[in-house]
Amino acid sequence: MIDVSLLRNEPEKVKKGIAAKKADPALVDTFLELDGKWRKCVAELDALRAKQNELSKKREVEAAKSNKEEIKKKEEEAATLEKEREEVWGQIPNLPSDDTPIGKSEEDNKVIRSWGKTPKFDFEPLDHLALGEKLGFIDVAHASAVAGTRFAYLKGDAVRLEFALVQFTLETLTDEAKLAAIAKKAGVDASAKPFVPVVPPVMVRPDVLRKMARLEPVDDRFYLPKDDLFLAGSAEHTLGPLHMDDVIREELLPVRYLGFSTSFRRESGSYGKDTRGIIRVHQFDKLEMESFTAPEHSFAEHDFFVAIQEHLMQQLEIPYQVVAVCTGDMGGPDTKQTDIEAWMPGQGKYRETHTADLMTDYQARRLGTKVRRPDGKTEFAHMNDATAFAIGRTLVAIFENYQTKEGAIRVPKVLQKYIGKEIIGKEVIT
Repeated sequence: MIDVSLLRNEPEKVKKGIAAKKADPALVDTFLELDGKWRKCVAELDALRAKQNELSKKREVEAAKSNKEEIKKKEEEAATLEKEREEVWGQIPNLPSDDTPIGKSEEDNKVIRSWGKTPKFDFEPLDHLALGEKLGFIDVAHASAVAGTRFAYLKGDAVRLEFALVQFTLETLTDEAKLAAIAKKAGVDASAKPFVPVVPPVMVRPDVLRKMARLEPVDDRFYLPKDDLFLAGSAEHTLGPLHMDDVIREELLPVRYLGFSTSFRRESGSYGKDTRGIIRVHQFDKLEMESFTAPEHSFAEHDFFVAIQEHLMQQLEIPYQVVAVCTGDMGGPDTKQTDIEAWMPGQGKYRETHTADLMTDYQARRLGTKVRRPDGKTEFAHMNDATAFAIGRTLVAIFENYQTKEGAIRVPKVLQKYIGKEIIGKEVIT
């Protein structure tokens, strides 16, 4: 949630900011109206309670009894107003940062920089599904018969490639020296504190997902009504609430986690497009970074997360571009969003593989996650999350960029030690 003092004192600034994110500025007026009524009601309730104390001292029994009834009515009124106020408050998105591009859709996103040369082939490159099916690495047909559309079996050396990515990421993000080198190279003033590996729950309660401001779009979530649980769409959804209602001592910051999780999404808004292969599937594995910092360090943390993402992609030697996501395309809790798009030769274009989100204190305020300063004062923490690797999309990028004329797939050098091979699929085509 946005700081209530900002809503009360600078409503026009908030209206302008949320309008840029395609939210209705009238939400601010509705909130302020309810907030005013709630504050007035609370003041009246306090007055009635003070009166009750006086009446009790004077032993005015009948008057105290009547006043008690008034208190009960006023408490019910205050509770109703508070619920309505918080419902509207929760719908107001975070304000975009000053350097976020203004725009309406992904067409208005801005490329910041690019890295690597797109590969040139002396043959017509195949897309990942054609390669995967030919080599027996991807099986969509049998998965559809078992689970329906938008599922796939990943098989053979493709599975070993997935866990090579996992091991490579774990070794990088838990190594303080490597993280320090990444920060230095990127010119980012960020701590080199290692990430703590986590395998989080893949189910989350509706109220917790709502506090994360990730419940919507609810149609994109898989819901288990018997248990009143949602399947998590990312490890972020259950890593973020890990410190719900906690107060973290400043000297422990930053607190960083690397979560590995199977994730679930309906991809309800993409029917009819991007449905080939393993780009937009209902189930996929993902490595996700999450951190909690003091407010003054959150923007540097965001830049550090992007630097980590770039380092991982550069180690894989996959060409990419870094994109500043515009106001109309970014998430509701985000104040800043940066994407990385990998070059996909089989499709002849860049495709998003990574996202980094800075939420400032928006999620922490909803979750009740605070920082305790050395002087004892507390304030809400700032939170960042970012993709380390969306495994499926990364495999797509490897398959398409590392394919050979013979139809096999070369293994990126950095991953060869985990697999023990320089080429996979060769035994199938020879």
